[in-house]
Amino acid sequence: MSEATLERLMDEVRRLSAAVERIAGPAPAVNDLDAAECFVWAPARAHLQPVARPNRIDLSLIQSVDHVRDILLDNTLRFAEGFPANNVLLWGARGMGKSSLVKSVHAAVIQRTGVPLKLVEVHREDIATLPQLMEILKAASIPFIVFCDDLSFDHDDTSYKSLKAVLDGGIEGRPGNVLLYATSNRRHLLPRDMMENERSTAINPSEAVEEKVSLSDRFGLWLGFYKCSQKDYLAMIDAYAQHFAIAISREELHAQSLEWSTTRGGRSGRVAWQFIQDLAGRTRTRIADTDNGKPAQ
Repeated sequence: MSEATLERLMDEVRRLSAAVERIAGPAPAVNDLDAAECFVWAPARAHLQPVARPNRIDLSLIQSVDHVRDILLDNTLRFAEGFPANNVLLWGARGMGKSSLVKSVHAAVIQRTGVPLKLVEVHREDIATLPQLMEILKAASIPFIVFCDDLSFDHDDTSYKSLKAVLDGGIEGRPGNVLLYATSNRRHLLPRDMMENERSTAINPSEAVEEKVSLSDRFGLWLGFYKCSQKDYLAMIDAYAQHFAIAISREELHAQSLEWSTTRGGRSGRVAWQFIQDLAGRTRTRIADTDNGKPAQ
């Protein structure tokens, strides 16, 4: 065989090898569960990406949701300590601290118990890969909270079936070291007009949407978040101002914060935080906090 022929054959082998690698996709990543407290699920490589600086705040800064805060904290403490606990759906008004509460409670439980509880965030578009994630987590000897923020399903979206299977556990049962926490603006995870439309056009309206509507029923705890009153809003403002030691009188603080909420067309935890950012900037006050100084509302 000539040298030229051999070179052509080797070139063909290299091209075939590259094609096989593209078809096979990237190799699974090696997951280091000791690398962080929080992770983001990347299904393409079956990778739990460590989050070095989680976006969260101290639990004491989440105001005016005391009842649901205490319920979520107790549920998470029980789970971390190895006792029975429920999957949780946090639903309701935008900007009232649903996702912030999940992350802050997670940090508080680690601090109180010393248990290496891990928080794994799953993006909405990756819900269908939950069974793949469960296979990885159930092999570990530590507890996990799988967290999906802003969860909802639209027409013809079938990925909810993966979530339903995990909540139900299927034939194997949900892994005992995994809980699911989700936030949503919708109590039933579906837009009302979609539910009503499916009922009106179905042969058996009561069964047409039962499978989808019953998805929320599979969360053992429903925690509702509602639009805050002026009193609640000002309590949030006061807590932030005191925590970050912003130099301003209480009267001026309230006057400015109420004016700010009027320009934003409403009051919420998110609006309160945005005002505090603006005020801290104007007063040249640094507000770096526990991890990166930016609470997620």
